[in-house]
Amino acid sequence: MTTILELLKHGDEAAPAIGAPDREPLSYGALRSQVKETLVELNKLGVGRNDAVAIVLPNGPEMAVAFIAIASAATTAPLNPGYTAQEFEFYLQDLDSKLLVVQDGMETPATGAAERLGIPVARLSFNPEQPAGTFTLRGAAGQAREPGPAQGSDVALVLHTSGTTARPKIVPLSHDNVCASAHNIASTLALQAQDHCLNVMPLFHIHGLIAAVLGSLDAGALVTCTPGFNALKFFGWLETANPSWYTAVPTMHQAILSRAGRNEAIIEQTKLRFIRSSSASLPPPVMEQLEATFKAPVIESYGMTEAAHQMASNPLPPGARKPGSVGLAAGPEIGIMDNEGRLLEAGEIGEIVVRGSNITPGYQSNPQANNKAFTNGWFRTGDQGVMDDEGYLRLTDRLKEIINRGGEKISPREVDEALMRHPAVDQAVTFAVPHSKLGEDIAAAVVLKEGASADAQEIRAFVSERLANMKVPRKILLLDEIPKGATGKLQRIGLAKKLGLANTA
Repeated sequence: MTTILELLKHGDEAAPAIGAPDREPLSYGALRSQVKETLVELNKLGVGRNDAVAIVLPNGPEMAVAFIAIASAATTAPLNPGYTAQEFEFYLQDLDSKLLVVQDGMETPATGAAERLGIPVARLSFNPEQPAGTFTLRGAAGQAREPGPAQGSDVALVLHTSGTTARPKIVPLSHDNVCASAHNIASTLALQAQDHCLNVMPLFHIHGLIAAVLGSLDAGALVTCTPGFNALKFFGWLETANPSWYTAVPTMHQAILSRAGRNEAIIEQTKLRFIRSSSASLPPPVMEQLEATFKAPVIESYGMTEAAHQMASNPLPPGARKPGSVGLAAGPEIGIMDNEGRLLEAGEIGEIVVRGSNITPGYQSNPQANNKAFTNGWFRTGDQGVMDDEGYLRLTDRLKEIINRGGEKISPREVDEALMRHPAVDQAVTFAVPHSKLGEDIAAAVVLKEGASADAQEIRAFVSERLANMKVPRKILLLDEIPKGATGKLQRIGLAKKLGLANTA
C-alpha cells in the first residue's frame, strides 16, 4: 500500500520538484513540508480522510501542490474552473463536498454555489515571489471526523466521467490506484531524477494530474506547471524551461506543429528526450510530423479515468513504436473480450478489458453501472480494439461512437485517418448525423492547414479513393475550429447537435 505522501520520498531534499515559468522551483523538502502543513490546516478546518474537497483553482503550481497536499489528508475533487454556477451546484452536491477550495481574490460562481448548498469555503493565497506552489489556506474552523494522513486504501481522487446523455458517474481512485499508475508511467518512460516535464494539460483532468505531476514525482524529477495550454506561449516556455519531455492531447500537438515553422531556432536548441501523446488517438501523420520536427520519438499511450490514466503505451527506443497503435500493456493486464465475456485471441476484434492495481474498484454508489462495467474481474473500457501477435493494441473505435449506417458499422477513426492524409487537412473528426432511412449517416468536420486551400468536394474525392463508398462522409464541413471538450479533446458524440446537423435528413 502506497500513498502520495510516501511517493514524495523519492525526491532528494534540495532537488527541484514543482516549477512554473519565471518562478523559483519548490524543492522536494519544501514540498513535503507544505503537504504536512496543509494536512494539519485541513484537519483544523474540519476535513479528514475520505472527505471530499472540491478544488476550483487555475492551472499552475499552486493547483498541482494543492492536489498533492489535499489528497494526503482527504479526497480531492478537482473541478473545471470554466463550469457555470448550475454545473458547480450539481457537482458539489453530487460529490457531497465537505469543503470548497478557491483562490483568494478570484471570482468564481463556485463560491455562490457552495454558499447555497451550505458548503464551507477555504481560500488559498500565495506570494509569486516565493517558490512555485507555496501557499496558505484559510477558512472557518471545524472538527475532522478522521484526522491524520491518508492511507493507501483511502480515496485520493474522485472525477466524473464525461457523460454524454446519461448522468455522469463518479470514479473514485485510491492512493494505491494513483500511485500504481504514476509508477507505471515513470517506468514506461524510464524517468530519472534529471528529467523535466513541461505540463500544458489542465490539472482538473487525469492526464495532467497523474502523467505529468505524479509520474514526475515518482521519479524524483521536476515538473513545470504552466497556466494551461497556449500555442502562442508554448515555444517560449520550451526555451526557458528546457524540458526533457512534455505530454499533451493530439489537438495540442497539432496546434504546436502549426507554429513550429516560426520557432525553428528554439526547436533546434531544445533537446527533448521524447514527446508523449495520450487521451485521444493520435493520427499517424501527426506523429510523423512531430518526430520530424523535434527529432524525438513520440510515445503514444492509452489511458482513461477509471484506470487512473495509463493502460498501454508504445515503448521508448529501441523498442518498436507502431504508428496507429497505442502500444503494449503498460502496468495493468489487457485483454480483448466478446459480448459473452470470452477472452479473444490475437487478431480478433472485441472490447478492450483491463485489470490491475491502478483500476478503480468501481463507480461510487452505482451498482447498476458496476454490474455492466466488470466481467469476471475485468473492467470493460467501452473501447473496441484488436491486439496483434506481439501484444500491440490498436483501437478500432469507441463502441458508443461507431456509426450504424443502415446496418453497416462504420469506424469514425478509420475515416479520420483517411481525411488526415489529405495534404491540406490539419484536423478532422468524423461523426454520425441522423438519417430518416439509414438511421445514421456520416459527416466530418475539417480544419485546413494555415495557408492551404481545398473544398469539400475535393476532400470527398480524395477520401473516396481510399475508402469504400459507404464510408465516405456525405457531408464535410470546413471550419476555422472544431468544438472541443474542456481538456482539448475532439468529441464526436453531440457534435452533430453543436453544428446544427441534428435534424433527420
